[in-house]
Amino acid sequence: MTAGDAGRGKPYPGHVITVTFDPARCIHAAECVHGLPQVFDTARRPWIKPDAAPADEVAEVVRRCPSGALQYTLVDGTTEAPPAETTVRRFADGRIVLRGDLRISAEDGPPRHETRVTLCGCGRSGNQPYCDHAGPCRPADPADGT
Repeated sequence: MTAGDAGRGKPYPGHVITVTFDPARCIHAAECVHGLPQVFDTARRPWIKPDAAPADEVAEVVRRCPSGALQYTLVDGTTEAPPAETTVRRFADGRIVLRGDLRISAEDGPPRHETRVTLCGCGRSGNQPYCDHAGPCRPADPADGT
């Protein structure tokens, strides 16, 4: 992710880290709410409170988000670095989970630099090329590593 890409979605600023959430990309894997419930609480408004845990812990939980719906930027401008190795996993339900130094292209815009995405493999998503569970996809199971 580049600093320019960090602005997609709604920002939740903290003193050291700003977390950005793009609801159109969320596949409800719940890595955030299980990882740091004091920071990510869907029953509270605002539902993200970045200062409720150390910034390094918040960043680590954000990096668990398989869809890339959650991103972060530190106050010094640092964003998530892509992993050294690109990985691609396709699941039986159609999801395609990628991690790496990615350029994702959609028909309606320029390529976007990403580090984590869950793409639609069934062709039914209304948020192409991203998965939105419009087809046979289901919310990710934490046991399957996504």
